[in-house]
Amino acid sequence: MMVLRRLLRKRWVLGVVFGLSLIYFLTSTLKQEERTIRDRTLLEVRDPDHRIPWKVRFNLGNSSRQITQCRNSIQGKTLLTDELGYVCERNDLLVNGCCNVNAPSSRQYICKSCLANGCCSIYEYCVSCCLQPDKQLLLERFLNRAAEGFQNLFTAVEDHFELCLAKCRTSSQSVQHENTYRNPQAKYCYGESPPELLPV
Repeated sequence: MMVLRRLLRKRWVLGVVFGLSLIYFLTSTLKQEERTIRDRTLLEVRDPDHRIPWKVRFNLGNSSRQITQCRNSIQGKTLLTDELGYVCERNDLLVNGCCNVNAPSSRQYICKSCLANGCCSIYEYCVSCCLQPDKQLLLERFLNRAAEGFQNLFTAVEDHFELCLAKCRTSSQSVQHENTYRNPQAKYCYGESPPELLPV
């Protein structure tokens, strides 16, 4: 203990400890800065050739491709939408994540509760309606005209299903004054225009 105290009192030992601490601090800071710059660059650089693979060929009705696993909207209490565009009740979901297409509750590309402008009152119906093959042109137009902030958000989207999941979530277009829905009955939108503003 006495030897340690004497050693720490020497200036050169304190200088070495300080120098090593400074080196550690600088390398950690530079690595963090590199990560920040790399992440920012990934967000800012939008590949102009980045195309969304449209899943219009993969529905069970017109494809010989056997689906072994499905992604689905997960969050609904009673309804779910799978990546093939089927909406079903939660208890009609198969273990592979797909809706049981033979269940009475399962319907594909259902736009129930959706208005002509592409705004729906139920999230799962919004996603299912958005997955219709004829909506591809509308969604491509949206991606091409998206503001810079939206482009950064939508560069992480890999396919048609992910785009519909993201597009149907409520967004700043669905609200007025940042705290009130423009139309509380139709707040989930895949269309180009925001919901109509309802009088208060």
